[in-house]
Amino acid sequence: MEIANLKKMIRREISMLVDQEGKTTREIFIQRANQIFENMDPENKEGIDSATKDKIIVSLCDDFLGLGPLQRLMNDKEVTEIMINGPDKIYIEKSGKKGRCNIKFDDETHLRYIIEKMIAPASRRVDESSPYVDFSLADGSRVNIILPPLAIKGATVTIRKFLDFIQSADDLVRMGTIDSRMAEFLKACIKAKVNILFSGATGSGKTTTLEVLSSYINPDERIITIEDALELKLRQEHVVSLLTRPSNIEGKGEVSPRELFRNTLRMRPTRIILGEVRGEEALDYLQALNSGHRGSLAVIHASIPADALSRLETMALYAGINFPAWAVRNQISSGLDLIVQQSQLSDGSRKITHITEVGKMKDNQVELRDIFCYEIEKVLDDSSVKGKFKAVNVPEFMPIFKKMGVKIDENIFKE
Repeated sequence: MEIANLKKMIRREISMLVDQEGKTTREIFIQRANQIFENMDPENKEGIDSATKDKIIVSLCDDFLGLGPLQRLMNDKEVTEIMINGPDKIYIEKSGKKGRCNIKFDDETHLRYIIEKMIAPASRRVDESSPYVDFSLADGSRVNIILPPLAIKGATVTIRKFLDFIQSADDLVRMGTIDSRMAEFLKACIKAKVNILFSGATGSGKTTTLEVLSSYINPDERIITIEDALELKLRQEHVVSLLTRPSNIEGKGEVSPRELFRNTLRMRPTRIILGEVRGEEALDYLQALNSGHRGSLAVIHASIPADALSRLETMALYAGINFPAWAVRNQISSGLDLIVQQSQLSDGSRKITHITEVGKMKDNQVELRDIFCYEIEKVLDDSSVKGKFKAVNVPEFMPIFKKMGVKIDENIFKE
């Protein structure tokens, strides 16, 4: 019998046992699987030696108690992203570099089984009527799934792992994402309730940076987060996490980020953290910034600070309210203080390339001033990037620090 069919047979029988016994340990599972294998018809296990049998049982154990072939990758702290293009093509990002690994699923059925295991605790669904979904695993890792016929070569899964080894601004300095001066400045901005927009491309690390910096929020503050998938893991106790909801199979029951944002303003928030600005909720976000909700943090997809403002303006106009563009720009200028731009460079490293102050309106445009930036000096033949962080300007919102009683050494702005 083929190994894949043998695994299906053992999986079916042990499923009934596990369902009857309830929760089980790895040791008990292996014991039960061995018993099933020994009691099988000799013809079904012909040609299966002891080493192959052990490999099959360990694989089944990973299926039942973990995420099957993916469990080894989930346990590897150096793997930051897992990309599954059908059952037999799995790619990973490790140390900033992407490549194919030798792990694979038995077939599409095996892959779908693991998908169901991943999605069940999240109370989401993915099927023919709703063929794609975003959700988070229990450890905070973000998952996107898209199924055939939308995904031509089989179920496609992307897992962006939660990096629990990045806990503080010092860790960002150690990794070379920022330098110590930038770390001091950003911590002071969080404590002084500066409104910050974290900008970057997919996978650049902007959400991780937001999460790290949010740990410097005073634990006495009431923090409300709004997300599509539960990704942020804040360490304070007084945190309310709100999650959007997709429509049901009848197309009803959707709860959008904008609806949650409006409700948030009635919940007496001290801080509002928006997991991603991606639509008409941008207008409510700007109005909140201009109505006294200091210290708001949000994420947006953009490649440079100027593009971040352009996208924010465009999405605010999605709201359909007859606002002229200059009025939206004026709200951006008066409400938003800082843009933290993050990028993944050609060598895989992640850098905060710009910390940019949002200034006043001039000639109907919002002025931008870099406070710090990362300057690339050269790219070597092996694609490694050589550069340095530079202090460029002293922020004009320095009075905010004094007003909030936050001390900051102005020497950090000197090159």
